[in-house]
Amino acid sequence: MNNKNLYAAISAAFPADRSGVAVESADSSTGATLKRYSWHALDEQTARIANLLASLNLPEGSRVAVQTEKSVEALMLYLAVLRAGYVYLPLNTAYQAAEVEYFVGNAEPAVVVCSPKSLSWIQPIAQAAGVARVFTLDDAGGGTLAESAAGHSATHTIAEKQADDLAAILYTSGTTGRSKGAMLSHHNLLSNALTLKDYWGWSSIDVLIHSLPIFHVHGLFVASHCALLSGAKMIWFSKFDPNAVIARLPDATVFMGVPTLYVRLLGDARLSRELCKNMRLFVAGSAPLLIETFNDWRERTGHTILERYGMSETAMLTSNPYLAAHGERRGGTVGFPLPGVQVRVSNDKGAACPINEIGGIEVKGSNVFSGYWRMPEKTKEEFTADGWFKTGDVGKIDERGYVVIVGRSKDLIISGGYNVYPAEIEGYLNDMPGVAESAVIGVPHPDFGEAGVAVVVAKADSALDATAMLAELKSKIANFKVPKRVFIVSDLPRNAMGKVQKNLLRQEHARLFV
Repeated sequence: MNNKNLYAAISAAFPADRSGVAVESADSSTGATLKRYSWHALDEQTARIANLLASLNLPEGSRVAVQTEKSVEALMLYLAVLRAGYVYLPLNTAYQAAEVEYFVGNAEPAVVVCSPKSLSWIQPIAQAAGVARVFTLDDAGGGTLAESAAGHSATHTIAEKQADDLAAILYTSGTTGRSKGAMLSHHNLLSNALTLKDYWGWSSIDVLIHSLPIFHVHGLFVASHCALLSGAKMIWFSKFDPNAVIARLPDATVFMGVPTLYVRLLGDARLSRELCKNMRLFVAGSAPLLIETFNDWRERTGHTILERYGMSETAMLTSNPYLAAHGERRGGTVGFPLPGVQVRVSNDKGAACPINEIGGIEVKGSNVFSGYWRMPEKTKEEFTADGWFKTGDVGKIDERGYVVIVGRSKDLIISGGYNVYPAEIEGYLNDMPGVAESAVIGVPHPDFGEAGVAVVVAKADSALDATAMLAELKSKIANFKVPKRVFIVSDLPRNAMGKVQKNLLRQEHARLFV
């Protein structure tokens, strides 16, 4: 294939008979079927939108920024942007005016697509930034984008792209400073998707329950690409609801979710081995999976969750084995480097760490991005002299080659000159009776520089004693690792992908000791 456009590979994988169902949209509360989209319809509608974009005579490499609710039509918009040869820029639906203003100003998109309800405040931001066109797309697939595309041809010649041409820009969460736009090429995305398709055993008879957002790597790239490149059907939910997913599990073979989704499914008494008898794969990522959730899921369903590890800058990097012949799926680990991906752990002097020694995780591979949008100095900082990307994650590789993530380097607590890794302390806390989950953070301290603080959520009908918890920790770990305070709370702050927002906890407790 001479054309390296990601959409060219995706469309080539469509079944020969395009009358079959590619995507079935389902009610997010009940799971009932709302509408079926054939492979033929998918191809035709992406062609119409691609022709609409081409008619605007946009400059080469133009960005198309999208902040809409999840719908099958929103997926088609993404595919159409690829097809037309432009650069897709997904924006979290939770972003407010000031955040969108930054992204639009930084990326300078030629087109913005938003929900109709957001048009009144997004339109002025777009106009001030010189955006050529603003369209709307609602959660039912209507809006000015669909209306404008309807008048265009349903056939389109896929734009010629080179492997290294930019396909998407994903802005990182920006928990430590302003957000950075990770630039991902057609080859970055395609190489990773093909690796996952093979490694996880995808085929055209698979049916994926898709209940993740599509402004993020997990839902937009990992889930969608694997299904599309396999010619596999998707059951499409606009949002996650355990009742709806439970209703459709018998019709599916694959489910992908963040750990929070698995916890919520376990809370439904209907979840059983019988319900999951047609399933072949459950994948978890985007946040750490508690070992308790890992074990409870296996006991309830008979399936072992496959945990993997990736980033906005790299897509997927490691995975627990799919095939038993390649090893067991080990709770508390993210498995082995994927084929074509190299992973190493280095200390703060840049030397390789021995087995089981904690250090900074660095990676290399065809999936690794080229750099941050218009941030050459930041890009240079994040790569080693020999070309490895410094993920910012802290971890180790054990004696069997499994990668274990300990935390983010920015979460590292240096207390009295000693390194304290929050994930280690959280592991002890989460094992205590009555603890649902925990987060350990470092805050300023006049004597130690930083001191650990634990924020703990109790299980339903459990009463926790902070003093007793501290005493138990002191009996198990070195004193310098023991948090100075424990707070019992009802829940932890999370972002849209279920990750605990430790930056908010640090802000809340910043003046605890000063």
